[in-house]
Amino acid sequence: MNNHLALFNPDKWVDNYADALYAYTMARVNDMQLAEDIVQNTFLSAWKGRETYKGQASEKNWLYAILKNKIVDHFRKESTGSLTLDAGEEGQYFEDGHRTEAAAPKEWGQYTEQPVEKKEFYSVLEKCKQKLKDIQQAVFVMKYMEDAEAEDICKVLNITSSNYWVLIHRAKLQLRKCLEKNWIGIQ
Repeated sequence: MNNHLALFNPDKWVDNYADALYAYTMARVNDMQLAEDIVQNTFLSAWKGRETYKGQASEKNWLYAILKNKIVDHFRKESTGSLTLDAGEEGQYFEDGHRTEAAAPKEWGQYTEQPVEKKEFYSVLEKCKQKLKDIQQAVFVMKYMEDAEAEDICKVLNITSSNYWVLIHRAKLQLRKCLEKNWIGIQ
């Protein structure tokens, strides 16, 4: 039997890690039931794989590694691997291949880094992120929250490199527009 198992206390996993794992997952999938399911599956996978734990990472880090894989599995399963071009949406930002004046980034000005303002900003950002299409959200989360490389994201989501860049570009445009309307505009 693996002598690293003596360090494990699966009876305490839920008490020690469930809330943090859930919060981490919610920030990435924006669905309470799905986040709960992913965390449950993480604990189940950890329990089933406890014999393979080699002690190279802390119990917490091991659980987070399993969780991250579960999140990536979710995105992989949800990905259709195709991208539908929406000419109407594209027309909001580009005309004859050039960015329209109305679509040019606005100056956001200087904002203080007060904790309350940061909390409000991240709340608005989260709501804006929820408005993205699932595939855009998956690409955005993997790129900017998980720090995944473009090549890895393409493999996981079964998309081409050009689809990846279009998805990232559109996600950033839509997030910027939403933030300008719901955050920058209210300052």
